[in-house]
Amino acid sequence: MKKLVVALGFAASCLLGTPVLADWAKTVADAKGQTVYFNAWGGDPRTNAFIDWVSEQMQAQYGVTVTQVKLSDTAEAVSRVQAEKAAGKDSGGAVDLIWINGPNFLAMKQAGLLAGPFLTDLPNATYLDLAPGSAATTDFTIPTEGYESPWRLAKFVFAYDADRVNDLPEDMAGLGAWAAAHPGRFTHPNPTNFMGATFLKQALVEMAPDPAVLAKPVTDAAYAQQTAPLWAWYDALRPNMWHQGRDFPENESAQAQLLADGETDFAMFFDPAAPAAMIQQQVLPPSVRVWVPEDGSIGNMSFVAIPYNAAHRAGAEVVANFLLDPATQAHMQNIDVLGSYSVLDPAKLDTAAKADFAALPSAPALPTLADLGPTLPEPHPSWMTRITEDWAKRYTQ
Repeated sequence: MKKLVVALGFAASCLLGTPVLADWAKTVADAKGQTVYFNAWGGDPRTNAFIDWVSEQMQAQYGVTVTQVKLSDTAEAVSRVQAEKAAGKDSGGAVDLIWINGPNFLAMKQAGLLAGPFLTDLPNATYLDLAPGSAATTDFTIPTEGYESPWRLAKFVFAYDADRVNDLPEDMAGLGAWAAAHPGRFTHPNPTNFMGATFLKQALVEMAPDPAVLAKPVTDAAYAQQTAPLWAWYDALRPNMWHQGRDFPENESAQAQLLADGETDFAMFFDPAAPAAMIQQQVLPPSVRVWVPEDGSIGNMSFVAIPYNAAHRAGAEVVANFLLDPATQAHMQNIDVLGSYSVLDPAKLDTAAKADFAALPSAPALPTLADLGPTLPEPHPSWMTRITEDWAKRYTQ
């Protein structure tokens, strides 16, 4: 009965201007017996375990199996769909659902490689803030237009060892001064990795003379003007970093190990709950805490999308809808499970759902949403591509 009420309420909202709700009962029936190949980054054991749980629940509730295709880079799945398109395989594709963001989403959207729009077909989309320009409707400044569905909140944070650091900086400029006062105690992942690129983007957003320009596709003139303070700051930072800025950890996991081993004092993550989770796993010491720059940090929502030629589109839509269920979102936000913050609009939750979120366990290293401060918007994807290429030319040749 509850699902029927939700569906009817959403159908009514569709009459006010959004697309008419799809025949959800038929979608659920078509999905039964399908195996959904969920292409998702496989570098986090807790995320992998959560997807395993999703598969168990989907099988029990809908007769749908979810098989995670573990990626080291989302571009692997994008390339697979592109190759199928080139070969004329317009149905029966190998990829049913992709965890996707930013440049990869833009590339698939521009090439017509996405199924949809499908977001407003999902009954649980009623729990999202779908106002134009909201986080649930934009991906790195690109309007999603219903071709993606959110599933977890991402926000850039630093982790530090409070037993060794008692003079936290206020912002990225202050981080440069901190590194000068503590040579060799700071580093960042290689910017060829998403986390290292995000570190550069955080500095760019803070230091750009006109941050509003970053929402637009990059041009040569805008790039030169907006990145000048970034590169001046980085030139001063580099010699004070770990190994004098000559070597960089490959990814966030490698950097976390440097923090755990006491070689450096900071690490960085795009999951605010990751430090608390790694403390539970005894990967990081219990003295680790989370820090974000005073004026906020870059954040976005992680999305799932369905390729245009997905073999099991109905199953993929049912999985996307399940990921938005308030009970699923509360389970995911539990620090003992995954700890990722919910993408749902709290104002749209009923009393029972709000109580489920309020009852979730906490941890000393787990920040509240208030602790995380303002969310800074991602630059247009073209800026990340340009600054990472520029970094490689400047500092690796």
